[in-house]
Amino acid sequence: MDVRDVAYVPEAPHVTYVPVHHQTTLASDYFQSYSVVGLLALVGVLFVAIAFGAGRLLRPVVPTPEKLLTYECGVDPVGEGWAHTQVRYYVYAFLYVIFAVDSIFLFPWATVFAAPGYGATTLVEMFIFLGFLAVGLLYAWKKGVLAWA
Repeated sequence: MDVRDVAYVPEAPHVTYVPVHHQTTLASDYFQSYSVVGLLALVGVLFVAIAFGAGRLLRPVVPTPEKLLTYECGVDPVGEGWAHTQVRYYVYAFLYVIFAVDSIFLFPWATVFAAPGYGATTLVEMFIFLGFLAVGLLYAWKKGVLAWA
């Protein structure tokens, strides 16, 4: 018996060696689970490659001047490709995202708040979160972002 095949049990009144049974895992068993994942990834890549290849072989290729024009939402392209965009629309989108995240956070919070033992902790967390939102909203209001012009 090898020293690695026994374990010392300190609770016994005298020194006792108890045999330990090692569960040997073969490398083939270990890599078999990864081979399933690799095979699935390979099937996915082959599926995409075959779909793109079939599309390339089956589609008609008839280039015309109209088809080679830049398409812009059904409107004929006129003028330069540069357009001026109002920055305030991005600020509105950013504020929308902030309040969407707020609503996403509120629903799970409400379910955890009802669980026993989490009431005070989740209440404090929500007030901290709403405080950050209030500071952001106050900053946007002070900068005049919320004024519709």
